[in-house]
This record gives sequence, structure tokens and C-alpha cells, in this order.
Amino acid sequence: MAHKKVNLPQKICPVCQRPFSWRKKWEKDWEQVIYCSEKCRRGKGKGDN
Repeated sequence: MAHKKVNLPQKICPVCQRPFSWRKKWEKDWEQVIYCSEKCRRGKGKGDN
């Protein structure tokens, strides 16, 4: 059965400046999630998009 994904919390990635939504794999540590992806996490010091 498909689930509607409405009203999920969102954050803005500090690297790419795009919004990203809560994901099940972040359920236990959503407060510590900063980056939208591994690519942005690795590129955090470069200052490029």
C-alpha cells in the first residue's frame, strides 16, 4: 500500500541550499542531520554547488 508523504519535516542543506525532507533512515538522529547527501557532506569545505 502506498503512503502519502505529507507534512514531513524539512531542512535546508548548507552546501547546495536546497530543501530536503525527513527520511526513515534518519528517524533516530534527525536532529543531527545537516547535509542532504553524502556528496554535499564531502564537499562541505569546497564552497561550490
